[in-house]
Amino acid sequence: MAKYAILSDIHANLEALSVVLEKCREIELDKFICLGDIVGYNANPSECLEIVRNLEPVAVVKGNHDEHASIASEEMEGFNPHARKAVIWTKDQLNEEQREWLSGLPYRATVQGTNITIVHATLDSPENWRYIFDAHHAADNFTYQFTQLCFCGHSHVPIAFCKKPISSTAEKPIDEIQNWAYSPEEGVFPRDVEVADELRVSVQTGFKYLFNVGSVGQPRNRDPRASFAVYDSVERQVTRYRLPYDITTAQRKILAAGLPERLALRLETGN
Repeated sequence: MAKYAILSDIHANLEALSVVLEKCREIELDKFICLGDIVGYNANPSECLEIVRNLEPVAVVKGNHDEHASIASEEMEGFNPHARKAVIWTKDQLNEEQREWLSGLPYRATVQGTNITIVHATLDSPENWRYIFDAHHAADNFTYQFTQLCFCGHSHVPIAFCKKPISSTAEKPIDEIQNWAYSPEEGVFPRDVEVADELRVSVQTGFKYLFNVGSVGQPRNRDPRASFAVYDSVERQVTRYRLPYDITTAQRKILAAGLPERLALRLETGN
């Protein structure tokens, strides 16, 4: 039994990752799980990759940026010009051994000795890099989910669903867990973004759960704080943390590396 830190979409953001790991030390976490996209977008891909490897995570899966940063081809279907430029730049920052390590990661994994499955995108077609935005997409994922818990990333937008037991008479077999997906209205900047917070979801017997934990390094839910989750297998709780970090330094590094300005600007808006 243990507590697991679940990190996704770090995207080479050393400042955000450092704050997350400081929090993990504070709450004395036992083990780490990484849902992919360690690299891409931000300016410290090699450093973040080595930090993740040195954590000796119990499970790691490949993200789409990890995949494209680890292969020779520069064809990137579905990538916008800014993302594509960042991946090409990232390849030059990684050595051959690092690229081989990324290339060898699986698309999905079951964490040994637990009730957890992990994937970057979706369980039904992990290599196609699809997104989960609603209960319809979640239903497809649950069809391929044979553990009680599944954690994913990819969209950079926290969202969660629970699937009720077959014996349940509930009208809707799959419900969104509303408070997990906190996102300010368009044009409204969230309050207290300089303050850390957390929210908890209790895991009920007989239910299945799908959690998108959000992004450590490039949030897109209009909340710029680094987001990650912790699963406590003793208390049977999943907790999502949102932490402020030094966005200004991360932005300066992006610009100094010659990466697109848009990648720096979006960090402060979380979008």
